[in-house]
Amino acid sequence: MPTTMQPTERNFARRMDLTSLQLFVAVCELGSIGRAAEREFIAASAVSKRLSDLEATLGTPLLVRHTRGVDLTPAGESLLHHARSMLYSLEKMQGELSEYAFGVRGHVRIHASISAVVQFLPEDLGAFCREHPQIKIDLEEHLSSEVVRAVQEGAADLGICNLEGGVGALQTRPYRQDNLVLVVPSTHVLSARAAILFEESLDFDHVGLQANSSIYRAMHQAAAAQGRSIKLRIHVAGLDSMCRMIANGLGIGVMPQRAFELTHIPQLTAVPLQDPWATRQFGLVARDFSTLPVTARLLLDHLSARPEA
Repeated sequence: MPTTMQPTERNFARRMDLTSLQLFVAVCELGSIGRAAEREFIAASAVSKRLSDLEATLGTPLLVRHTRGVDLTPAGESLLHHARSMLYSLEKMQGELSEYAFGVRGHVRIHASISAVVQFLPEDLGAFCREHPQIKIDLEEHLSSEVVRAVQEGAADLGICNLEGGVGALQTRPYRQDNLVLVVPSTHVLSARAAILFEESLDFDHVGLQANSSIYRAMHQAAAAQGRSIKLRIHVAGLDSMCRMIANGLGIGVMPQRAFELTHIPQLTAVPLQDPWATRQFGLVARDFSTLPVTARLLLDHLSARPEA
């Protein structure tokens, strides 16, 4: 026997406001009502009123407001999961229906690792936008682990990340490959080497990326396998910052070869790493490629067809 929605359930569905749910997700993603209001082009007071109405509709607090922003209550965590799933389904429906419209319009949300953004995406996305100027791309730069989580939770349609960290149940397609190098000052004792094993760098101070970045994790595992530790002098957030620190004598560092070539700092030298983990595979990830909106599938096909670097 098919189940019938009870009157109270129908009333609940009617009271739920899609715009309020979208604003709730924005506040959760940005951690602040003010930042969410700025991104969504709406007054902060209007966002706050919609959130209060949403809490009243559900009969439970969703957010804990404080001077630094907001935190989620347990009920808020649950609503965030369901809201993202529902909004993802609505976007998927819109994407499928847009195939019947004249032309292709819409936007694609893509999260990508720092290395992919620096090395490959400017050219790849530029070419796509020239072919499809009516499609807007929302790109966010994150660590590979955060890219995977965003796609799993529906915060991004597509992700680009280092596949070696694992992607759970997500579907994958190959994208690009890169090679890591050891960046040293041109006057450094290692600068004349044609290639090097990472363990040979452990006698020197290092400039490293964030501790949860895929490059730093690989370095840490390689050092631990030798019973050694990395003499980390400083953490930096980006590859440009790393090169500037190295150029000013604060250590040596590991980064992708193409990213190094794009920095154009003449007083630095890149020495190829011979370790197997220094060759990395990047992939395109999604929850289900077959159910992506048509705009996201166009971008997926474009990126899948890009030649290997």
